[in-house]
Amino acid sequence: MIALTLAIVAVAATAVAGASAATTDPQKDTTASLKWGPCPKEAAGPRVECATLQVPLNYDEPDGRQIEIAVSRLASEQPSKRRGVLFTNPGGPGAAGLSYPAALAALGMPKEVVDSYDLIGFDPRGAGRSSPVTCDLTAQQQERGAFPTYARSAADVTREAKYARSIARQCSGSRSAWMLPHTTTANTARDMNRIRAALGESKISYLGASYGTSLGSVYATLFPTRGDRIVLDSNLGPRGYDVGAFRLVARGMEERFPDFADFVAGHPEYGLGTTPGQVTAKFFELAKRLDHDPVGGVNGTMFRGRTLDGLYADILWPDVAKTWQSLDQGKPVPPAAPPNAENSMAARLYVLCADTRWPTRIGEYQRDVAVDRLLYPKLGGSTANIGPCAFWPDKSYEQPVKIGDRGPSNILLVQNKRDPGTPLVGAKKLHRALGGRATMVIADEGGHGVYPLGRNMCANDAVTTYLVTGKLPAHDKKCAAEPVS
Repeated sequence: MIALTLAIVAVAATAVAGASAATTDPQKDTTASLKWGPCPKEAAGPRVECATLQVPLNYDEPDGRQIEIAVSRLASEQPSKRRGVLFTNPGGPGAAGLSYPAALAALGMPKEVVDSYDLIGFDPRGAGRSSPVTCDLTAQQQERGAFPTYARSAADVTREAKYARSIARQCSGSRSAWMLPHTTTANTARDMNRIRAALGESKISYLGASYGTSLGSVYATLFPTRGDRIVLDSNLGPRGYDVGAFRLVARGMEERFPDFADFVAGHPEYGLGTTPGQVTAKFFELAKRLDHDPVGGVNGTMFRGRTLDGLYADILWPDVAKTWQSLDQGKPVPPAAPPNAENSMAARLYVLCADTRWPTRIGEYQRDVAVDRLLYPKLGGSTANIGPCAFWPDKSYEQPVKIGDRGPSNILLVQNKRDPGTPLVGAKKLHRALGGRATMVIADEGGHGVYPLGRNMCANDAVTTYLVTGKLPAHDKKCAAEPVS
């Protein structure tokens, strides 16, 4: 969900139920072109250029109201080696992607990949500089974070419903509410195809992480003949970030947490336990205590969310342990909300709530909370709780894209075995849905994100080889864990 911050920080008919003719790939590309120039501050970097492109708000009305999409390019410095464009997406939904090409190049994208492609980034519609949306979230609402309150009873779910309804009302009453029905993954995929046409390219390659795997699989479904080499890293299931995927995050935390507990137990200076069992007990003790007595505004739900965030990458563990240590001692910790959190959180809600229909009955969430609290006690009472999507206004949204196996076999899925944000079980469901279109590489590692920052060279080399040579692994493969350096 927040992969951008944590990165240091995818000839067949379309498969949309009830989709209009505007969904199909036109035989003749649009004539719009991109005029490159300097980038805004957040995307600036050596050799990076930026441009904007007008696209339809509603693809059923292509000549109607237009919105602006911000695009960036890091061009190959080796024209003789350049083979095309590589679109990128860092995750989300709601994360800006304009700065992502420069970040990838700076943080370890292999030179042979950077030489082979113009790296293309863009802020998805609604996010960053692409017609940004808002829910008028207050600073307190932003700090509260993306997760509902951890519910310990049916009454807690009822109370959370009041807050969720208020956020939905803020979104639907905001100055950008006219974008509510149109800020979807399918429309972002259509925007990508407009960018492709404006670049003058017949096909695109693609590298998407986390939510970017949903965007990539939707693009590959809507425009199967326009995809070249597609890499999906840390995969959501075929239904994207629906209510089921959100609940699965609690499972991901359970599967990943033992890695962190081992680390903390090996560092007694934190004073959080000297065995994994003691560290786990400290987690539950702190969460319960903060539920009743927050420290510096950090309550149990925020504590659980911050811990989950820290499980995304081993490099974050010392900071997470220090946060635990401070809270255990009653000392406040710095706020977690990043700059421009309001737009990112709002854009996330616009996409999540428009992409799929979420349950509307409070009783259904009460049942799910009771189940997930038992199955996944660290986070299940939160991720199964009710959120704003339950009260989203009905604006006759488009039916979700159905991911299937029609199209070329040009998709590589890479996945860590213990991914806290997009658990392996979801990635396997996406693989089954894509069928013969996809090959999967599973690394026996923890964390969210494999390429290019992951330490598993078996998995990383599979991606680099595919992007540079077009050679996929002969069959699905499992990569053994790499030793910790």
